[in-house]
Amino acid sequence: MAATSKLYHQDAYMREFCATVLSCAPCENGLFMVVLDQTAFYPEGGGQPADHGALGAARVVDVQLDGDTIFHYTTAPLHVGEVVQGNIDWARRFDHMQQHTGEHIVSGIIKSRFGFDNLGFHMGRESVVLECSGLLDDAQLQELELAANEIVCLNGEVRAWFPRPEELARLTYRSKKEISGEVRIVDAAGADVCACCGTHVARTGELQLIKFIGTTRHKNHTVIEALFGGRARNDYFQKHAALSRLSAFYSAPPLEVPARAEAERAAWEQSAFTSARVQQALFEAEAALCPAGQVAVRFCEGLSPDGARRYACALAQTCPAALVFGGQEGAYCCAIASHSADIRPVGAALALHLNGKGGGKPELWQGRAACTRQQADEITAQVLKEAGL
Repeated sequence: MAATSKLYHQDAYMREFCATVLSCAPCENGLFMVVLDQTAFYPEGGGQPADHGALGAARVVDVQLDGDTIFHYTTAPLHVGEVVQGNIDWARRFDHMQQHTGEHIVSGIIKSRFGFDNLGFHMGRESVVLECSGLLDDAQLQELELAANEIVCLNGEVRAWFPRPEELARLTYRSKKEISGEVRIVDAAGADVCACCGTHVARTGELQLIKFIGTTRHKNHTVIEALFGGRARNDYFQKHAALSRLSAFYSAPPLEVPARAEAERAAWEQSAFTSARVQQALFEAEAALCPAGQVAVRFCEGLSPDGARRYACALAQTCPAALVFGGQEGAYCCAIASHSADIRPVGAALALHLNGKGGGKPELWQGRAACTRQQADEITAQVLKEAGL
């Protein structure tokens, strides 16, 4: 198969181009596999997703590289020999350029400052996840993020080129694997020098912002979830809008919202604790009045699963068994307790007939039931009778 000339290596900012169709073959999934003599579409590879866009009237939904040939997967066939115009989905491409360049800057600083290698990265729809070979503490992560943003502010040049063999031999650069043949080098304003086949912005200032939004540590590695460029900017706008709404809700300045929320949560927890104590006293008082030898069945809409459990256990202190329905009609939570019988078969039968599920121990079963009050009444009476309760 003929090699495809890679226009995206000549100019990452090329949005339109013309090319000759060399072949077009149908695929089993209803798409068509098109080969051009040259293309500005970047194929999936090096951690970067494929470009999307259009070739003539056909949409390009995937691009893959096999050897030196690039295959475009289109929604309609193209005629062999025709000259077709390609249009890159520029918003998608530029986003990928920002993410890939940002990953270079962060990985390069991790290597130069902390001595850790990049073990790989994934450019997802929402964020970029990269993993390094050592543990970074919170102070180091903050230092890393600030240093990366300083590179952005300096607006240095991002250069990509194929050095001659003698020049390549003198270069110190990162590479995750041995590369044969031509090696493409990317120099991200001195923050990173790395072998890379992807597309990148021309200057670091085009990244606008770098923001870490999550980190995890495992097996002596650090995994960083990061946003670059437009993704980081949009994340800031969205979170600022959310914080502004919370600020208005709490009638507090934005930076005081966390403290106000923590104070309200503490007050709510204290109130819930007090309410649970009062509930428990009422449950135990009712249990003392229950007729001996009679199974107790209670419906208490609005009661939480924990409340239903405590209610059933209290009633079971004086009754042979107790069944409590909480929640609300159509979405009941339920608890069955007994100190003298294995109530798991009762729970299983209720779940079977009331479109529910659950589980537990011989003395306590908990679950849910998607049914009406009438259905629950009828099935409960039937199941308890069959169980001899």
